[in-house]
Amino acid sequence: MSAPQDPEDIARIDPHEYDHTHSNVSGGWLRASVFGAMDGLVSNIGLVTGIGAAGASSRVVLLTGVSGLLAGAFSMALGEFTSVRSQNEQLDKEVATEQQAQQRNPIGEQAELAREFEAMGMTTTTARTAAAEIHSNSTRTVHIHLMQELGIDPDERPSPIAAALLSFLFFSMGAIVPIIPYLLGVGSLLTGLAAGCVGLLLAGGLAAKVSGRIWWRGALRQLLLGLIAVGVTYIVGAAIGVEAS
Repeated sequence: MSAPQDPEDIARIDPHEYDHTHSNVSGGWLRASVFGAMDGLVSNIGLVTGIGAAGASSRVVLLTGVSGLLAGAFSMALGEFTSVRSQNEQLDKEVATEQQAQQRNPIGEQAELAREFEAMGMTTTTARTAAAEIHSNSTRTVHIHLMQELGIDPDERPSPIAAALLSFLFFSMGAIVPIIPYLLGVGSLLTGLAAGCVGLLLAGGLAAKVSGRIWWRGALRQLLLGLIAVGVTYIVGAAIGVEAS
């Protein structure tokens, strides 16, 4: 849609329809998906590398990789579920606290809100008028106070189940990459590492692209960080393997 020229149209139409748009960054899905995929990818690359460097057979490496995938995915899902649920419970507590404060001291709470509006740049008269209008609705009052005082919106409650499922799914997607060659019957330490490096490049580039950064820089950065983890586990695995033999 082209930008309107008439001032009345500009004032009437939402700028998001013709001027700019924003990504949805409030639900936490991007963080959970990116973190889950990166965690699964890096941890299983390191696991496969360490076991492979120790001299384990392809069958043992595959078993280890699958075990790491399942254990990590369930751990991520459980952790994410508990984290989001605790966050929502804390939000419920803050809502109850604010509701009680409004009942005990409505005049003081209204004055507090007016002062916060003044700090934002409103005149004293405008701030008091706005605060009085907001306090005419008890539900809206609690919402506005929580947004002003704590920067949280009581209506923005991510689902613990959805967060857990996302974490499980994306961790599994990342963790399966380095063991794909083994699943296809052509597994070796070299092919596992190659698959893992490709996965690191793709994951880093995609995360950078989604967040509006230069994709190839994100891809190379993730590859470098992943290779550091791979190098450490390779050295440890090789050392233990040599001692065990």
